[in-house]
Amino acid sequence: MKEFVKMVCAVICALLLVQILGFLLFFLSIGSIALSGGNKPVLPREGVLDLNMADFTLGEQAQEADFSVAALSSGFQPVLGLWDAVQALEKAAADPAIKYVFLRPDAASGGVATMEEFRDALVRFRESGKPVVAYLENPGNGSYYLATAADKIYLSSLHGGNASLVGLSTQMLFVKDLLDKVGVNCQLIRHGKYKSAGEMYVKNAPSAENYEQNKVMVDGLWKSLLVPMAEARGLAPEALNQLIDNLSLNFPEDFLEAGLVDELVDREALIAKLCTLAEVEKQEDVHLVRLQDYINAKVTGLPAGKTRVGILFADGSIVEGDDLQEIAGDRFVREIEKIRKDATVKSVVLRVNSPGGSVLASEKIRSALAALMEEKPVVASYGNYAASGGYWISAGCQKVYSDATSITGSIGVFSMIPDLSKLPGKVGVNIVTIGSNKHSDMLGLMRPLDAEEQAYMQASVEDIYDSFVNIVARARNMEPAAVDAIAQGRVWTGSDALGIGLVDEIGTLKEAVAYAASLAGLLSEDDFSVAAFPAPLTPFQQVMLAFGQNNEEPQILEGTPFQGLYKALVELRGKQPGVVFAQLPYALEIR
Repeated sequence: MKEFVKMVCAVICALLLVQILGFLLFFLSIGSIALSGGNKPVLPREGVLDLNMADFTLGEQAQEADFSVAALSSGFQPVLGLWDAVQALEKAAADPAIKYVFLRPDAASGGVATMEEFRDALVRFRESGKPVVAYLENPGNGSYYLATAADKIYLSSLHGGNASLVGLSTQMLFVKDLLDKVGVNCQLIRHGKYKSAGEMYVKNAPSAENYEQNKVMVDGLWKSLLVPMAEARGLAPEALNQLIDNLSLNFPEDFLEAGLVDELVDREALIAKLCTLAEVEKQEDVHLVRLQDYINAKVTGLPAGKTRVGILFADGSIVEGDDLQEIAGDRFVREIEKIRKDATVKSVVLRVNSPGGSVLASEKIRSALAALMEEKPVVASYGNYAASGGYWISAGCQKVYSDATSITGSIGVFSMIPDLSKLPGKVGVNIVTIGSNKHSDMLGLMRPLDAEEQAYMQASVEDIYDSFVNIVARARNMEPAAVDAIAQGRVWTGSDALGIGLVDEIGTLKEAVAYAASLAGLLSEDDFSVAAFPAPLTPFQQVMLAFGQNNEEPQILEGTPFQGLYKALVELRGKQPGVVFAQLPYALEIR
């Protein structure tokens, strides 16, 4: 018996020791990644800036590495900030050591507006007189859109690639019938005939208004991609659209015949062209410089100046509290207060990439920004989204820049209260509620709202909608009735928003920074440096957050029309009953 106990203890100790060693090795690897990120890479005397978009993700703000559960299981991929990537291209244009840009956009994915700004930066690089060469194997909407910024587009001559230049689409998921089967009835209270957030839970198909706004939006986004692609290849947009609609672009020869690429190449031919452009004879003499290395060497880690323009990144959903991964109201108010007190920050760009969220948190942030604007200029710049709560916090800035493909507006609010009264009976459970007052259980989810309670909730929604409309009317110098006519929860692309007065100018983050600097009397880029707020998460913070991520989305539905189902049900569970939200119902990506 003693021997058995000894054996069991030895096994337990061994398992504990292995676990401890595993944790130590894990944290040592994290530390080495963090330390290596701080070392500036050594660049070659002469090289080619390599934009292989399979090696990085373009995001709003730089992040050294992604330590989420998903990333840890699939390998590390750096998130490069759009601002840093654009600055790197500008420095490379003036850097005699960089001969040209080699663009490999096949794996590019992300927000439409992010792609728009990155493409603009590639076009400006070309204007410096240096070439951009693009190589494609799988031409799709996003990859071909970026490739058309190049002087030359080479396409693999090999068959078997995935040609998916077929136009844009979005899919809307509706789960009412599923909820009916399990006995869940969602009670949606909203203002705005176009306010479609929550509609997926109460309908099994889109309303006419929701279908209309989505169709107009998708068509507008596609036009913003189609026109520059066609113009870059000397085609009429209608001609390119016809090729796409007729499915005429299937094989490499189709793209060449249509004039969409300059040449079909195999590996040897591509290497020969890269050597010729680099003015060398051997492949090993073509020194490819990764974009992330060039950013680390030339853009980040430079000494902070005493005169700065701040970029406040509002990236994510707007939530209450101190969440580190979203736009948390209390945390952002403190960040804004820090900027206000920082004498080195002379002006601020509010960079919004948000579908909205909590009304209370949005109003906290808007109020804090209003106080900041009493002391310093604040300019807004819109990324992929500045909708609903994202528009709420930014409409009052001194000037609003938007990309043509940004999604904005969605001036409307909603609240949702699930009624689960039929669910317990389906699983053999009985719930009895005892309350102190007539309506004390109205948010208890175990019965539908009565008429009085519906009116009570509707009054709250109407009050917040009126406040939203009046905030926009004051900020945009419009009559409330005029705002209401373009509000009602409707979403607009940036180019359409310009025409109705919701934004001031179609322009990039770089243009917004330049304008904010000019408001502070800083007329040259040499007069100031740029500071990012909030600071990116440290590797340690990311690791701590990663340990809390134990509910990753099931991958079995990924890539199917049902991939949003899990997220929809999780969001339904996360909606606090009775809370009013100003939020966009979906996210868009191009591939």
